[in-house]
Amino acid sequence: MCSLTIGSMESLPPARKIVHVDMDAFYASVEQRDDPSLRGRPVVVAWKGRRSVVCAASYEARRFGVRSAMPTITAERMCPEAVFIPPDFARYKAVSRAVREIFSRHTDLIEPLSLDEAYLDVTENKTGLPTATKVAKAIRQAIREELSLTASAGVAPNKFLAKIASDWRKPDGLFVIQPCDFDTFLPPLPVGRIPGVGKVTEARLKQVGIATVGDLRCVGLAALEGHFGRYGQRLHELAQGIDRSPVVPDRPAKSISAEDTFETDILLGEMEELIRKLAEKVWNASRRETRVGRTVVLKLKTSEFNVHTRSMTPLAPPASCEELTAIALALRGRIDLGPGQKFRLVGVGLSNLTHIEPGASPLFEDAALAG
Repeated sequence: MCSLTIGSMESLPPARKIVHVDMDAFYASVEQRDDPSLRGRPVVVAWKGRRSVVCAASYEARRFGVRSAMPTITAERMCPEAVFIPPDFARYKAVSRAVREIFSRHTDLIEPLSLDEAYLDVTENKTGLPTATKVAKAIRQAIREELSLTASAGVAPNKFLAKIASDWRKPDGLFVIQPCDFDTFLPPLPVGRIPGVGKVTEARLKQVGIATVGDLRCVGLAALEGHFGRYGQRLHELAQGIDRSPVVPDRPAKSISAEDTFETDILLGEMEELIRKLAEKVWNASRRETRVGRTVVLKLKTSEFNVHTRSMTPLAPPASCEELTAIALALRGRIDLGPGQKFRLVGVGLSNLTHIEPGASPLFEDAALAG
């Protein structure tokens, strides 16, 4: 039996009421809602093609093992009866805005994670409902009645636990985790259920004998920091159910990018026209931003699925689409993998987005990221 000392109650963050709302099979559900002939059928939202991947799958398709990010050809093999629908992101964004409007009736503290999920801090809510659970119920009811869609929700004292809770009774479910539940709910969970613990980190944890959150609780902070550096502190706190991160409304984008996956692998020298088109997309998107991108990024994925990134921060931000394109093409020259290397994907991006004060002339440094 392991023992644990968390610290004084004064060291713990103040209690909050957090709701995590996650739309159920969002893209596929919108398609089924808008086309009654698709209801009850396995729907896969994806462009058909050898290189495309699944954007979303209805629950009927998921029963066959179809999942998001799966190659489309795999989904076709697993579910021959599936109906493939090309994605319509403009429509999904419009529905997402309608969902966001429902959220805003209850709180202004909304942190979207994507088109189909968000954190809400309802410690104080606009509608005067006495509990976060009642707020979550009201939101789910409004989504059902006004948008003819379903959403799952998790309610907890912090973001970490609310996200776990929203997945607990999917689809169309509601789950609540109270502070008094921590010591019974958390320990049996596999460490892979911790948001942010991917397959690589999960494998590293298992290598040192940590398979569950209960195992994680039994490892001292110093040992975790020895294995995982600063992330060890984060794991130590999450194992106790502690998450101090606030709900941050309208988190600004860190970068603007566009990428394309080829039907067949191509050589580096055959990419110029593709890079030009992607750079134009990125430039047009950047014109809608109130910040400027200081760093130009070129991303390439080889036919062996290895990703190589090169970047440059010029003395001044790119002032035109032509300048952005020229830098992206120049970065191509920093890729030296041999003349026969083929690639399956190319991407162009602007990162290091910054507000520039009028009249300011900041100094920029050159940088190149190793592939």
